[in-house]
Amino acid sequence: MVAAPAAADAAMRARAMPELGVGLHLVLVEGKPILPAHQVSHLVGPDGCFHTDMATAGATMFFDPRARRQLEAEIAAQFEAFAATGLQLDHVNAHKHFHLHPTIAGLILKIGARHGLRAARAPVELAEVLNRIEPERSGLGQVVFNLMARALGDRLRRAGLTTPDQVFGLRWSGAMTTRRLRGLIENLPTGLTEIYLHPATANAYPSSAPGYRYVEELAALTAPEVIAAVERSRAGAGGFMTLPSAAT
Repeated sequence: MVAAPAAADAAMRARAMPELGVGLHLVLVEGKPILPAHQVSHLVGPDGCFHTDMATAGATMFFDPRARRQLEAEIAAQFEAFAATGLQLDHVNAHKHFHLHPTIAGLILKIGARHGLRAARAPVELAEVLNRIEPERSGLGQVVFNLMARALGDRLRRAGLTTPDQVFGLRWSGAMTTRRLRGLIENLPTGLTEIYLHPATANAYPSSAPGYRYVEELAALTAPEVIAAVERSRAGAGGFMTLPSAAT
């Protein structure tokens, strides 16, 4: 999130860990733009922040050519801000998975090509794997979401990008406990899997999401039983640019 208050500090820490795969998390909703508000006036509200109503914002981006031009400029500015950190671009995704929007996805491919983009997330979450750990009936919304995510994955692959076969972290966003994370690792499907968490040392801080259990997610990542499960799985671990092509 290159426009976030701690972006410079995060980049400094990442440069000290060259083995860490760092991606660009594009923010086009619920955040501040890189460009001045007057340059993205069709994307932001009176407070200078992106709109929070994704349906309305998405319709504007699709139908309004002025909004599309501003959207392209903002996405380009966020790519350029990431490049300015000197970090290698491991992958790209978008806040709230807004890159499922076809206009945003197309601009990511167009602009990303100028920045050496080689991997992006298509958030296909397999309910059958989740249900082995905690059974739960999938709603129509999840079915539609996965159809859109699969279409995005196909589009990314046709463009020559690496994209995970499946992603975990949506259903349990902000609540990836040790038991859940261990269960996912012990039930990994074949192919390339991305598991994402939101670890932090406190549950409440500026811009934190209400109800997210950040401290528990940090504890899950460092739990001995999770580390042992990774070792038993013999899965290759790392960023998209460092994983062997057949890794899980």
